[in-house]
Amino acid sequence: MRNRFLAAIVLATASLACTGAQAQISTWSIDPAHSSINFEIRHLGVSNVHGSINSVKGTVVYDEKDIAKSSVQSTADTATVSTNNEKRDTHLKSPDFFDVAKYPQITFKSTSLSNATGKLTLTGDLTLTGVTKTVTLDVDGPAPPQTDNKGKTRSGFSASGKLKRSDFNFGPKFGGATIGDDVKFSIDVEIDKE
Repeated sequence: MRNRFLAAIVLATASLACTGAQAQISTWSIDPAHSSINFEIRHLGVSNVHGSINSVKGTVVYDEKDIAKSSVQSTADTATVSTNNEKRDTHLKSPDFFDVAKYPQITFKSTSLSNATGKLTLTGDLTLTGVTKTVTLDVDGPAPPQTDNKGKTRSGFSASGKLKRSDFNFGPKFGGATIGDDVKFSIDVEIDKE
């Protein structure tokens, strides 16, 4: 009888431990209405052009116990690119740049997440106009989760990085004297717990 009782305690403890481990990993959906990509690029060597890409969607898997085991997968619709200039935006959507008819989405899939230096960095594969390259982003967040009166839990984070458009064969007809090669970008994301 005593052995059965001890066995029951061991099984119950193991079950609770497994439940706790599962609770530390959560899945979140990116909210397209409150998420965007913003970018900045040099024009004619004298000024910066700013723009945005919206309709950001995707999934974040968050591991509370070990954030390095978290992951991000996301997409953004290239047809939403905007620089607040209709003529320029039409050109950006053409085969000269985003070629939205052929490449309707930008995709990102994380490969690692590190806070080894005390600062969170996210590394992953970015695919733009059919070319995939590794990029590393500096991450600010995630924000402490907030739960509203309807029980919806939200969080968010920002990330920033830099890429060379020549690495993605992006706008190859236009040299650095016309449009800079370095593109600075930032991402603001709001996520909803599933």
